[in-house]
Amino acid sequence: MKPNMKILSVVEAMNVNAVAKLVLDFQAVASEIAAARSDFPTIEGSIVTFARSSNERAPNDFITAVQTAGIDLDVIPEQRRFDLRVISALKEIASRRHPDIIVTHSVKSHFIMWRSRLWKDYPWVAFHHGYTTTDRKMRLYNRFDRWSLPKAAAVVTVCNAFARELAEVTGVPPEKIRVQHNSIRPKSPPHSSDIEALRTRLGIARDQQIILSIGRLSKEKAHADLIEAFKQLSRTHPDLDCKLLIVGEGPERESLATMAHASGFADRIVFTGQVTDVSPYYPIASVFVLPSHSEGSPNVLLEAMAARVPVVATEVGGVPEVVESDKSALLVPPKQPAMLAAAIARVLRNSDLAARLSATAAELIVENHAAERYVERIIGIYSRAISQRRT
Repeated sequence: MKPNMKILSVVEAMNVNAVAKLVLDFQAVASEIAAARSDFPTIEGSIVTFARSSNERAPNDFITAVQTAGIDLDVIPEQRRFDLRVISALKEIASRRHPDIIVTHSVKSHFIMWRSRLWKDYPWVAFHHGYTTTDRKMRLYNRFDRWSLPKAAAVVTVCNAFARELAEVTGVPPEKIRVQHNSIRPKSPPHSSDIEALRTRLGIARDQQIILSIGRLSKEKAHADLIEAFKQLSRTHPDLDCKLLIVGEGPERESLATMAHASGFADRIVFTGQVTDVSPYYPIASVFVLPSHSEGSPNVLLEAMAARVPVVATEVGGVPEVVESDKSALLVPPKQPAMLAAAIARVLRNSDLAARLSATAAELIVENHAAERYVERIIGIYSRAISQRRT
């Protein structure tokens, strides 16, 4: 008889962000594997999310995506970030769904799982995607993991740098920590008409080189360093006809726009805002730049590699665990705009280097970041947690 696994995932999301995409892709790929293999369990996935007002209970991008995927969904209303009334609602959902395992994906969901004491009744695996260190309030908020995560059967994190942080800061026993880099699910390439329409809309000439960066406009993503690097690049290599495209939205948008204007090259720096489908941006890029001060296993890095765009990135977090400098990317220290500018110039001026970096990176995607392998490893972690509870 074919095995079966019921997974209840607690996800805090309003749009299809990196975490939401991870959960949705996991369910889709797991279903595909189960349909093709008799030894792989049939996955019955359901998702719990939260809504803070009556407006948020209307379908948002994340809820719509879950419903479109045909995944069972429960939406828990709340009044504030830590509304303890959601605990009884989660307990009721668990009782009704009766999952084999509960999975959480954020500080808030970890905390609610811990306070509900459902970890005494169900195997619990927590995913640690890293912390966004923005202000004192958020740093205090992240400290809730010290109470909750040690109670999980296993904690899955995306890089060894985060694993060390978990053991040192939150007190999770090292034997409970599992490192699993993110994966990428192959997509159909964008249609040529969509690419040309994007070029036209952004005013990009056919022979113009494009420096692309995608990510939330927050301080740790260091777009300010990238704008400074672009200014230096434009001054030291005035013959390079290039534009900087910054795709994304966030709290630093206004200050970054001011910085771009002050650079003297604002006419060559484009802020696109939030983009739902970024796939047409990769084919127009000459180089992809990740200037972050902190990272885990960034999805945009994997997407650029899969799209065969040469990468320049800062050597932070899990980035050097994914790519090797001068072989599959050019890596530079964080907070060094001059070195970032020099690395970008190397790629733009050396087509052979660009081709070699992108080809090697694409091979790494197939070898190390295939979605099927990721799902198999995660299901293995879930299976061990379930077996340990049963024994």
